[in-house]
Amino acid sequence: MAYVDGFVIPVPKEKLEAYKDLARICAIVWKEYGAIASVECVGDDVPYGELTSFPRAVQAKESEVVVFSWIVYADKTARDACMEKVMADPRMKDMMTGQPFDGKRMIFGGFTPFLGL
Repeated sequence: MAYVDGFVIPVPKEKLEAYKDLARICAIVWKEYGAIASVECVGDDVPYGELTSFPRAVQAKESEVVVFSWIVYADKTARDACMEKVMADPRMKDMMTGQPFDGKRMIFGGFTPFLGL
C-alpha cells in the first residue's frame, strides 16, 4: 500500500521563489531515490482560524504564506529507504544550509492512505 509524507511550512512571502527553487530540486532528489510523486501547494484560501487552522498550526506571521506539500511512495519500506538515501545525499546538506523557511515551525508526518491512491 502507498505511503505519504505530508508537510505544512510557513514561508516568508519574500522568500517564496527561493523556496520554490529548493522544492524543485528536492523533488528531483526524492524521485531519484524512489518517491513516486511530489506535490507542493502555496496557500491561497487558508484563513487564520479561531482555534485551529493551517496558519495557526505553524504560527504563520502576516508576512508568511503557508505551503502544504506531500510526497508519495510505493509503501513505508520504500519511504524509509528513500529517506535514508536522501538524508545521506551531499546535495541535501548543501541545500539545507540557509533554507528559506523556519524548519522549527514545519509540521511533518507519515501517513498510510486508505482512500484515493
